[in-house]
Amino acid sequence: MNKNPYICRLKNNFKQLLMNHYETVFILNPVLSESQIKETVQKFNDYLVSKGAEMISKEDWGLKKLAYPIQKKKSGFYHLFEYKVAGEAIANFELEFRRDDSVMRYLTVKLDKHAAAWAEKRRGRVQSAKK
Repeated sequence: MNKNPYICRLKNNFKQLLMNHYETVFILNPVLSESQIKETVQKFNDYLVSKGAEMISKEDWGLKKLAYPIQKKKSGFYHLFEYKVAGEAIANFELEFRRDDSVMRYLTVKLDKHAAAWAEKRRGRVQSAKK
């Protein structure tokens, strides 16, 4: 292990360059209890953090009506994660969604600089609306 601070700083900067900005929206089954929802969301959050993700934002959009039935359900609990992580972690992250029966749908999108700026403005509007 090299203890040279210059090399350590270069490695950290290189890691930051490899990290992409992502946004994931997922819908949880409406029959879950409040504690099961929190547990499931925390599981996915912990998974991302274990892969070196930098969590930017987590939002609970609550119970919403679906546009069309999914698994014979007409509503679901929506959650949004915004984070930065290396691209290799996404495939395994989505595999975790497919393995979990409580997840009805999910969508992960890589944000470009314009979408990231828009997401930041949206977060600001949500924060001001909560106050």
